[in-house]
Formats: sequence, structure tokens, C-alpha cells
Amino acid sequence: MGSQELDPVIHAPVRLRIVATLAALAEGNALSFTRLQDMLELTPGNLITHLRKLEDAGYVQSETTGNGRSSRTQIALTGTGRLAFKKYTNALRGLLGEP
Repeated sequence: MGSQELDPVIHAPVRLRIVATLAALAEGNALSFTRLQDMLELTPGNLITHLRKLEDAGYVQSETTGNGRSSRTQIALTGTGRLAFKKYTNALRGLLGEP
């Protein structure tokens, strides 16, 4: 397998950390934006930028409830995102010579 098979949307280090963190959750579960930000030690702006790219690819979805200071945003990996992450990890294993 060649490096061209590594999904460039996921391959960026911060996006890889986001997807891996969300993939560790049971399917259908989500993390709050602030919890994800804290776990990955990212600034809000940096996290938003990477989440937009992942959302544009259909890999994550976000849902905001409430208004103003009481609003809460939940981030979850989509089925498409889970499949893309699985393909990514399989390609990486292939590059490493693992079965």
C-alpha cells in the first residue's frame, strides 16, 4: 500500500487526534466541544477550523442546543467518518507491514 491511500483529511495531525478521540466513543455517542477542546489541548479557533474540514468531508457532525452562554455543542463521528478512519488505520497498518 502506498501513502497515497492515506486520507489527507484525516492525516493532518490535529484532525487525526480528533477522529481517533471520537472513534473511541461508542457509535452514536458524542463529546461536548469544550470537553474535546480540553482533551486535545486546543484553542477554540484551532478546533473549529479542523472540525469544519471534517464536517465538510462528512466525517463529523455537530449539534448545538440552547442560546448564548447556555448553548452547548456536541461533536460526534458519523458513520462515514468511522468508515474513513477504519480505512485510514488499515492503510497505515499496510504501510507498517502489519496484516
